[in-house]
Amino acid sequence: MTPRKSVARELTREMIMDAARDLFVKNGYMHVSMRQIAKELGCSHGAIYYHFKNKAELFYALVQEHFYMLDQKLEEILSKNLNPTEKLNEVLLGFIEFGLTNQSHYEIMFLIKDEEVKNFISEGPDKVYEKFAQSVQSLCDKKITIQEIYSIFLSLHGFVTHYCRHVNTYEDVKEFAKVHVKFLLKNVFT
Repeated sequence: MTPRKSVARELTREMIMDAARDLFVKNGYMHVSMRQIAKELGCSHGAIYYHFKNKAELFYALVQEHFYMLDQKLEEILSKNLNPTEKLNEVLLGFIEFGLTNQSHYEIMFLIKDEEVKNFISEGPDKVYEKFAQSVQSLCDKKITIQEIYSIFLSLHGFVTHYCRHVNTYEDVKEFAKVHVKFLLKNVFT
């Protein structure tokens, strides 16, 4: 067995994705190469091609994984035995918590602007937003419009993007997040 093959077996998809995520956030998609990712990992770029056929496939795997994580967070909240008001509060706080707990994930999901990757990330946000909108609508005790739901989503997104890279953890702004969500919900339940 050649040394290169043993490296390919030791190197995992998760290791590659973790290194790539950090580089994509730091340098932008267009300014990261498979060779740079390999250098970061201390392996040959061929070892990465064992797991991913190209940079686009690697990026898409990241996007899929991150949106799956957000979807799981939403499912976890929706399965809780809470009244609708409490559950809606948890959904909104859960979005903020996810974004600030997984800042590099969130940046890749919602903030990378490179034209080449827009096709990879257009489907994920649409599905998450649709589920978010359906959840908000079903948990509200009054009729709420799509525009109002989108305004809530944009407000949460703005909160997360404002604090991304400026706080270390969700805990740093948890109390302010609660105040923000309470303010948003005041309009929903009045």
